[in-house]
Amino acid sequence: MKLSDCAFALLVTVSLVAQQPRRPASQTEAMYQSATASAERKFRHLAENAERPDPDQRPTVLTEREVNAYMASGKVKLPTGVKSVRFSGRSGVIDATARVDFDEITASRRASNPLLSLFTGVHDVHAVARAEGSGGRGRVAIQSVEIDGTTVPRLALEFFIARYITPKHPNVGMDSTFKLTSHIDTAVVGQGTLTVTQK
Repeated sequence: MKLSDCAFALLVTVSLVAQQPRRPASQTEAMYQSATASAERKFRHLAENAERPDPDQRPTVLTEREVNAYMASGKVKLPTGVKSVRFSGRSGVIDATARVDFDEITASRRASNPLLSLFTGVHDVHAVARAEGSGGRGRVAIQSVEIDGTTVPRLALEFFIARYITPKHPNVGMDSTFKLTSHIDTAVVGQGTLTVTQK
């Protein structure tokens, strides 16, 4: 549930790994390979543009399909315990669904607090967060989290993040602010898109 940070920052800080494309086994796989390749080109452009003394300020638009294909391609190292993740977006809001192994996240620090009893085993997690980036800073504010369709009480979520996430990632919490990489100045979540500009 580093989802607060993951849902936004992974989209713009992901590292590129070159792989030989193989022949797709189906039309669906061909579509995913095409979307992955398109995302790679855009991430490469962002990285190369950031190296220029005067970056091109024209926006780069990443689609949901590109982001999700790239996330599923194995090219992104997901946080400990996160097995898979999918994103969707609407104006200013990121909707993320993930398969999470909470035992992997909590392995180093067991807790007896009953508030944390929700966070055991492998579950489907759905998180909704407001997200935006401007002036080179990204901001993510978690609005709600569900585990297997059950809303997690905010107090329990805050307790879990404070105990297991923030000690490893000090900038991650219910409300997170972080520096955007690659000279990214703005990042705007739209309907099925993430529009990024560099400066």
